[in-house]
Amino acid sequence: MPFTNLTSRMVEAQVTPGRTLFSQRGAMLAYRGQVRFTPSITGGRHGVMGMIGRRVANEATPLMTIEGQGTVMFGHGGHHVQVIDLVGDTLYVESDRLLAFDGSLRQGTMFLGSQGGVMGLVRGQVTGQGLFTTTLEGQGSAAVMAHGGVIELPIQPGRPVHVDPQAYVAHRGDVRNKLSTALGWRDMVGRGSGEAFQLELSGTGTVYVQASEEKL
Repeated sequence: MPFTNLTSRMVEAQVTPGRTLFSQRGAMLAYRGQVRFTPSITGGRHGVMGMIGRRVANEATPLMTIEGQGTVMFGHGGHHVQVIDLVGDTLYVESDRLLAFDGSLRQGTMFLGSQGGVMGLVRGQVTGQGLFTTTLEGQGSAAVMAHGGVIELPIQPGRPVHVDPQAYVAHRGDVRNKLSTALGWRDMVGRGSGEAFQLELSGTGTVYVQASEEKL
């Protein structure tokens, strides 16, 4: 796996001949060796349709292709960086949270309405995530960004996990998600303005939750 945490806010990636990495434009902090950076049009394997879908929704995040031989250090905005290793499963994450990822991963998009129907669309509007979610699938690693650190919560059959939509970062595995409403503690202490929304994730997998309700 190419990524190593240098600090909680910086990662280093090994770039070797024949191996491609992708990163957000502007995420490179420093590098050593013979490394090339070029704008990416598709953003990963089989990424053309994903790129089209995100551009139609005006939600595309510009990427750079990284090739050559050396080491590259990444970070962005002082955000906490979490490295997630995939071993054939699928990661669901918003494109603006993707700091960098292995080019061996297949990138695509998922329409939020496909999980939860109309409520999937509502989730996109409530969380500010838009109508599409980026998917990364296969063998490789991804570095994602969050506020204040990340915890991993297991999702098990019959034991769904409820997450504040603003604290949600990403999830992986065979997971279904839907938006539900419930009276939250903010309403009880007078800080809310009505119904509180919760993101319910069920199935088998992992959800990544940040220690903040602030969006990137």
